[in-house]
Amino acid sequence: MGSAGSRRATADEELVRALYAEHAGALFGYVLRLVRGDRQRAEDVVQETLFRAWRHPESLDPERGSLRTWLATVARHIVVDGERARRSRPPEVGEDALGSLPVGEEELDRAMLAWEVMDVLAELSPHHRQVLVEVYYRGHSVAEAAANLGVPPGTVKSRTYYALRQLKLLLEERGVTPEVAL
Repeated sequence: MGSAGSRRATADEELVRALYAEHAGALFGYVLRLVRGDRQRAEDVVQETLFRAWRHPESLDPERGSLRTWLATVARHIVVDGERARRSRPPEVGEDALGSLPVGEEELDRAMLAWEVMDVLAELSPHHRQVLVEVYYRGHSVAEAAANLGVPPGTVKSRTYYALRQLKLLLEERGVTPEVAL
């Protein structure tokens, strides 16, 4: 890097220092209101705003408008983009929520088995899946399941038999022992 490169670096550093000295306080106050008092977030937004100003010095031309207005607009966009990104992700959970999860090996095995059974149930025909849900998940008798499904009790019995056979085969293919699962 020659002397031209070092002059540019020095000019860039001076630009950022000048921007910070003149606008950081007001920008921080503005952003602090936008982020509802979250000081850390406000500091991050101000830093990102000044970084973008440094990366795009052509945008700082006074003939294009007020520098403070440009900085405030960029900061507002950063806050809005951050909110959108945060909403698109599932909510974060704290340590308290994680502490309430079952952590024993037995509980984990049960949860994994339940996921496996749910995957296998999805592979069954709709008629077989419906009858198993009625009889085993909802705990209905054969007569109640028949009434809910609109089929004769004998059909519920035969569908249950064939659904359990198919479920057992699919679980065995996945290496799950049906005695534990059913």
